[in-house]
Amino acid sequence: LWKRDPRAALGWIVVCLAVPVFGPLFYFVFGINRIRTRAQALPIPVSAPEDDAEAITPSTELPGEFSELASIGNAVSRFALTSGNRVEILHNGEQAYPAMLDAIDGAASHVYLSTYIFQTNQSGLAFIDALARANQRGVDVRVVVDGIGDHYSRPAASRLLARRGVNVQRFMPPRLIPPAVHINLRNHRKILIADGRVAFTGGMNIGDRHLANDLENADRVVDVHFRLRGPVVGQLQQIFLDTWAFMNRSPVDTAPSDDRAAGEARCRTLVDGPDEDLDKILNVLVAAVGSAREQVAIMTPYFLPPRELVGALKAAAMRGVDVAVVIPGLNNLPFVHWATRHMLWELLERGVRIHAHPPPFVHTKLLMVDRHYVQIGSTNMDPRSLRLNFELQVEIYDRDFAAIVDSHFQESIARAHEITLD
Repeated sequence: LWKRDPRAALGWIVVCLAVPVFGPLFYFVFGINRIRTRAQALPIPVSAPEDDAEAITPSTELPGEFSELASIGNAVSRFALTSGNRVEILHNGEQAYPAMLDAIDGAASHVYLSTYIFQTNQSGLAFIDALARANQRGVDVRVVVDGIGDHYSRPAASRLLARRGVNVQRFMPPRLIPPAVHINLRNHRKILIADGRVAFTGGMNIGDRHLANDLENADRVVDVHFRLRGPVVGQLQQIFLDTWAFMNRSPVDTAPSDDRAAGEARCRTLVDGPDEDLDKILNVLVAAVGSAREQVAIMTPYFLPPRELVGALKAAAMRGVDVAVVIPGLNNLPFVHWATRHMLWELLERGVRIHAHPPPFVHTKLLMVDRHYVQIGSTNMDPRSLRLNFELQVEIYDRDFAAIVDSHFQESIARAHEITLD
């Protein structure tokens, strides 16, 4: 009754009828991909009141070609487009981790951390120590680790944090009693907030694999993370608190945040998940590609876009827009590698340029339109991210920041080889 794709509904019906007992059990584990995360699950709504930051009027504050895109963001996001933000790009764990640890060590009020994977190797232990130190000096420390991602290391980070007295929660961990065996519905968001004045987000988990300069690490990956200041920090903080309230089944008080201007970027936070937020990020992605006049640049580790996004990319290329997609030359998931190669012909045939980046594996997630509009966050362009995971993106309207992102794209394309129909 709840499947939006009739093919998916028909497929599960066939499985349940053709394989008695095991078919319905398989559906129970993998097929139920919906959840209520806000007011329906709580006695009191936990979402923030109307954002204090005044919404930008797209027609007057933004270039005309972006007014439609800004209006779509206004329609799908409960957060206003805010001015006065500053966004900095941090390359790999070598730049991101020291900045994040400094923010934790400098916090005086509260530290909120949400991550998908929290490994307990050298990098992870450094974060555990910093969080424990903050907790000992009286800082309100709260940590959310995904219930599946928590099992990527032994001992689990949640267990080590709890031993040090840190308030830690696992997001929907699988369990048999009471039954909760959802393999999907993962919290893929990466958020770090310190005192409501500085935030970090992007695609980077916590672990040694993000130390790209360690040439002896066969599992190393290349990635970027971002440090944000300004009113958008309050939006990221509210998203964390909503998640915390859902997990504890009780409303939480909003924490103070610093809304003073810190830069020139206009930003807005978008959330998505298998709940009432389903398809919001996809809608904005399609609109962003559709609004392009000159250029679309995408970098993603997992590229299996849904049909509506494929259509938007092809239409943009046929309009004469320079559409370039950077993907890993060799994916860390072989079946994703095969599936991606299977569908590339359709885009190449219509003029979309595909660039395969050589190893190490590129885990970066970026979208840029016309060197003015950028999206950063945790979302991959595949069905798991866009349909099953709880994800987070930040819209950024800022030509100076876009120029930095464009430079990163050009450097990556220069190292990559172009895939052709031949």
